[in-house]
Formats: sequence, C-alpha cells, structure tokens
Amino acid sequence: MTGKVILHASDLDGFLKDSDKETIREVRDMYSKSLELCGKIESSKNLDDVLKARESLVVASNDIGKFLKDVCANEKNIHVYSFETPRELHGQASRLIAKLRSPDTDHAEFLYYIQRAYELLFAHTFTDSAMDSKYSIITPTPVTNPVRNYAVHKVPNVNGLSGQAVMCVMLRGALLPSMIISKEIQDYTADNYITPFALFRIKRDESKKESNMDYVLDLGKSFFRLDLLDGKDLIFADPMNATGGSLVTIVKYLGDNGVKPRSIKFINVISALKGSLRIVRAIENCEVHTLWMDPILNEDAYILPGLGDAGDRLNGEDPKEFPRNMIQLIADYGSSINNLYRSQVRKIEETVLG
Repeated sequence: MTGKVILHASDLDGFLKDSDKETIREVRDMYSKSLELCGKIESSKNLDDVLKARESLVVASNDIGKFLKDVCANEKNIHVYSFETPRELHGQASRLIAKLRSPDTDHAEFLYYIQRAYELLFAHTFTDSAMDSKYSIITPTPVTNPVRNYAVHKVPNVNGLSGQAVMCVMLRGALLPSMIISKEIQDYTADNYITPFALFRIKRDESKKESNMDYVLDLGKSFFRLDLLDGKDLIFADPMNATGGSLVTIVKYLGDNGVKPRSIKFINVISALKGSLRIVRAIENCEVHTLWMDPILNEDAYILPGLGDAGDRLNGEDPKEFPRNMIQLIADYGSSINNLYRSQVRKIEETVLG
C-alpha cells in the first residue's frame, strides 16, 4: 500500500453547521477574556492586581465550563467525563488534568498520569454502561492453608468487545494510550482478549496554520488490513483531540475503501470543542469520549489552555532527520512499560514485522 491521502481544513469546516460556527465564535469570545487575565497574571508586578486577576480567572473558567456543559448536553455523541459522572468523581479528574497541564510534571510523572487518565476513561466509556451485566471471575490465591483458596469477583461484562475491538493507532502520541486501552480490554474480557492493532502514519503539516491546515496520511508507512477493520469496533485513543482532522482523514479513507465499522470511538484526555464538533458531524455514529473539554484552538491549531505537545511529552522529541519508527518508540518506553503491556507489544510487533 503506497501513496498519501490529504485532507484540508476547509473540508473539515464544511461539516460544521452554522449553529456550530456560532457556538465556536461565542466560546472564543468568552476565552479571550481569560487570555487577558492570563496576561495580567504573567506580567503584572503588583500583587493585588495578580490576586484579582486570579480570582477573575476562576469565575471566567466556571462560566466557560457551564457553557461547554450546556453545548455537550445537546450532543449525544460527545461524552465528557466531568459533565456526565457524579460530582464525587470530578475531583480526581480535575487533579489529573492539572498535573498533566503543568510544565513541572516530568516525563515519568506524565506517563503515570496518562495511565491513570485512561483507566478512568475506559471505565466511563465501557464498564460504567455494563455495570448491570456482570460475570464472575474465580481466581486462585497464593493462600493454601487449610486448602488452596479461590476468590470470586463480579466484574462488568464487556465481553461484546471480544473479537470485535481493534485498536487504531494514530502515531505518535497515540501509541501508549492505545496500549493502555487494549490492556484494559484484555483484563475485563472473560477470554483475555488481546486486540489487534491497525497503525496509521498521519501527521499535520506544521508549517501551516489551523485555518489552512493539511492532514497527511502516509499509506506507505502505515500497517493495517482493510478486511480486518470491516464490521469491527474501531477504537482510537489519542491524548489530544484538537482539530479532529487526523481522525476524519483516516475514517473517510477507510469508508472510501469499503470499510463499514460496527462502531467508532475516539477516546481523549483533552478534547477541544471545535475538534469534537467536527468529528461528530463528519463521521456517522462516531462517539467522542474525553476526560476534559477545552474551549478553543490558537492559530497554530494547539488547544487552549491545553497541555502542550502530548506526543513529545509522552515519547520525547524525535531528531528531525531521523524520526523513530514504531518499534523504536516501544523500545524507548523501557522494560517497565514493555513488561506491563507485553501482550500488546507482541501484537504491535506482529503487525509491523508481519
């Protein structure tokens, strides 16, 4: 399979309704006030002015959060953890996002918090809806006196994913999140199901701005079989959903080549409103599941307030002349990650190496 598939930002915006564009303009206006306050916090030399700006930023953030919650309440295919779960659970999501945003969070901590975030996301996406349908796991324990002990645990039934779920990896930041979700599926299915992987080499043209961005799918450096994707539950896990362009490019290509998935889920730690709306408008029956919703994008197509480049923070930066391939990325995770996700690593190696 060779060649490249390119999608333009103008194609993405063509999917948006007029009401979507008005919503995006409205939240952009709201966030412009937050940006002014951020500037005061960053540059003011007067402590009282900084404290007032911080207080005002909290109020502005609350207003934006309420606005986004109202918008998402009318979108049945957009699911935001902090909008849909009980208030008792919101604190842990807020703290996770705060740690991931912070420039002081180092690489090892960032990996740790990404793993925690995807465990919450998996629960909200799959197991919460299966709580009324459980099956029993009978597990031997190390205790043998007076006899070998066996423990019974009831777990949510996600066995419908067995044989149907395929992890679709949009390089590079999506690699570890995809492995985490696959591991969760393996742990929750009765048959210890290990998902196959489809690997897509797609990137944005970083020389362009959000308004004229191109999304380039390099088929020659991707690893997937169309026949193994047809009729399956396609799961995409990417820390950030900024513009939605990469996902739409891949799914539109698959559809043009006769692939009709049973379902499509896009699972993110942070999703921008614009990217979420583009996806649910462009892809029929696709669901966006995100731990947190951020309001806008800047002109470089980065999420605001965002957390920077999630791929670089997860994997480290690639040398521009010699970008790492999939196997090199896995090797750089180290033995602790590779041992934890050894079944997933084996599947990925099989996919890449044949």
